[in-house]
Amino acid sequence: MVAADSRPRIGFLFNHDQIHQIAHSLPIALALAARDDAGGITLIAGNPRMAEELRRLAGAHLESPRLSLVELALKPLSRLVAGAFDWLAPLGKLAVYRDNLDFFAGFDVLIVAEKTSALLKTHFGLDHLKLIHTRHGAGDRAIGFDKASNNFDHVLVAGEKIAARLVDDAGLRRDKISVVGYPKFDLEVPALRETLFANPALPTVLYNPHPSPHLSSWYRHGRQILEFFANSPDYNLIFAPHIMLFHRPLVVTIDKLRILPVGRVPAAIRAAPNIHVDLGSPASADMSYAAAADLYLGDASSQVYEFIATRRPCLFVNSHDVAWRDNPDFAHWSLGPVIDNPSQLAAGLDGAFSGFDAYRPVQDAMFARTFDLTDQRSSDRAASAILAAITEPRA
Repeated sequence: MVAADSRPRIGFLFNHDQIHQIAHSLPIALALAARDDAGGITLIAGNPRMAEELRRLAGAHLESPRLSLVELALKPLSRLVAGAFDWLAPLGKLAVYRDNLDFFAGFDVLIVAEKTSALLKTHFGLDHLKLIHTRHGAGDRAIGFDKASNNFDHVLVAGEKIAARLVDDAGLRRDKISVVGYPKFDLEVPALRETLFANPALPTVLYNPHPSPHLSSWYRHGRQILEFFANSPDYNLIFAPHIMLFHRPLVVTIDKLRILPVGRVPAAIRAAPNIHVDLGSPASADMSYAAAADLYLGDASSQVYEFIATRRPCLFVNSHDVAWRDNPDFAHWSLGPVIDNPSQLAAGLDGAFSGFDAYRPVQDAMFARTFDLTDQRSSDRAASAILAAITEPRA
C-alpha cells in the first residue's frame, strides 16, 4: 500500500533478543525522518527491550511528527510458547513475523539489520515488500557473507571489503550494494573511563569475547583470562563480551551447530577493584567501552573494527588452533599479535603495547578498506541510498 501523498511507507524493524543491532540502523531512520522527500518513518520494536532502547537512543527525535514508534505484540499462544522456551531458542523473535503479518503488509519498504526478516518474503509471501539490509558490524565472519544476503532487494555496507566479499562469496550483484560508511559512528559515545575504576590512569584492557563456541575464547580460556587480570594490579580490565554471550544459560549457534553452557563470572572476579564486568547493559553495544580502553583483547567480534577507529594495540586469543593466516574470516587478527593460550598473556600484552608501531599501518589500511568514511555523515549517505533503492525496478 502506497501512502496517499505517493511517498512509500517505510518501516525500520528492530527484532532481536538483544539491543546491539539498533545503533547500526537507527541513525539512518533519524536521517530519513529529517528529509522532506522521505515521508513518515516508523520504528518497529519486536519486544519491550527494543522499544526501551529505541526511546533511549532516539530521545527527542521521537517528538518529530515524521517519526513514530510501534511496539509489536505476540498472540497469546506465541507468548506462552516463547515464555516457556525462549531461554533456549529465539522463538519469540521468530513468532513476531507470523503474528503481525497484516501490520507488515502495510509497508512498502522494510529496513532491517538482521537476516531473519527475509522470512516475510521467503516464507510468509509478502512479495510486494522491499527489504533493505543495513547489516550490523563490519567483521570478517563467514556467516556475514552467505547466500542469505540475496534475499534482500538492496544491501548497505560500510566499505569495499564487505562489498567485495558479498559479490565473491555470496554471489550478490554489485548493483544491489551501496557503500555508505558506518552509521553507528554518527552516534555520540558516552565517556565512561573516569567512572569505571579507582585508578583510571592504569592501562585499561577491553576483553570482548564472541558468543559462538567455535570462535570464542571464553569457553576454553575465559576464566583463566579473568583470573590473570584479577592477579595483575598493574592493569584495569573491562570484561564486556558480545552482548549475546550471557543472554541465555546455553549458547546455540546455527552456522556450525553447537550448544554449550555459558557458565558464570566468579564473585571474586566481580569484586576485583581493577575489573569492571558488564554482561549486557546498553554500554556493551554503544561503543562506550571501546572508547574507554587502551588495548583490545578478543577473538572474533567485529567490535575490534570499531575499536581501531582510534588506532590502538590489539591482542587476539586463538583458543581453537585456527590456521588463521591468509584466512579472510580472520583478517582482523593481522591488527595485532595472536596468542594461543592465557599462559602467553603477560608477554602478549607487553608485546602488543611495545610493538604497536608495527601494526599501526596495518590498522590504517584495514580501517580504510573496512569503512568508507567521507565528510558526509554515513547515516545521510545511507538515507540517500535507501531512497534511490526504493525506486529501483525489481530484478
